[in-house]
Amino acid sequence: MSLQNASIKVSEFIITGFDTTKNPVQLGVFILISYIVAVLASIVNIFVIIYKKKLHKPMYLLICNLAAVDLLYSSSVSPTIIGVLIAGVKTISYVPCLIQMFTFHLAEIMETFALSVMAFDRLIAVSCPFQYHSYLTNARIIVLTYVLWIVACAFVAVVPATVIPLPHCYTVLKYNFCSYAAVIRTTCVDPNYYFNLVASIVFFLSFSTFGFICLSYVGIIYFVKLSSNNEKKKIGSTCLSHLIVVTCYYLPLFIITILTRFGVVLTLGVRNGLNIGTILIPSLVNPFVYCLRTREIKNEIVIIFKKFRHLIRF
Repeated sequence: MSLQNASIKVSEFIITGFDTTKNPVQLGVFILISYIVAVLASIVNIFVIIYKKKLHKPMYLLICNLAAVDLLYSSSVSPTIIGVLIAGVKTISYVPCLIQMFTFHLAEIMETFALSVMAFDRLIAVSCPFQYHSYLTNARIIVLTYVLWIVACAFVAVVPATVIPLPHCYTVLKYNFCSYAAVIRTTCVDPNYYFNLVASIVFFLSFSTFGFICLSYVGIIYFVKLSSNNEKKKIGSTCLSHLIVVTCYYLPLFIITILTRFGVVLTLGVRNGLNIGTILIPSLVNPFVYCLRTREIKNEIVIIFKKFRHLIRF
């Protein structure tokens, strides 16, 4: 009897990625705290940028978009992971699983797009400081952001389009949430074709966006050499924030998606840890990097906090 003939109707999946985890509750509490801090920090950044009209500038709109992406990224899977580790809820229904899979990979792609546009923004700011506001207006940034979200949705549409028609032979997810790889492994077909299909898309998007970021910094370095010492410090400060964010996102991504395609074997525990790190670390680091290293945002947060504390006293 073929696997297709042995297919079953799946109403829910069982998540087993944490079955061998020692001290799951402690890990769950750590992830819960990290998730809450990441969400609150992103919300604060978004609120401050929207609330203060003087921050309605291209760079801050891009930071606001990155914060929104981080919210989607962390919220797509963190509640499921926390539920498994703390509450022991190891099942997820079929439709919510597909929704989680779509939102997770959408945020994954949008993270690369957001970082690429921010690199381009820094390049224009350094190379054409006097024409910057004529080249990058608020309207153009908003339109560009909408276009990138639409393009990302088009790429991610491949994920449910290839999964939904396939018959399922298993209900167990070996990973810790509903990713494309986890769901494909529950189907009755040879997963290699689908893994290669998605790997080619990930390879293209990862290297094209990372290559674009690298080229942007080559241009930035060239123009920095022509700048004065004071300008070099200012440029270095603004670019360092972006470089920290880029490193936090791309490093674990390349380990998971690239090295494994070249024969590097990762244990399930290591893969799950890298997956969690890829999601939580950028979402946790990004808002604090831009909050603490961007003077305008930091100053506005301090002002709002002082006003709030003053109101509480009265």
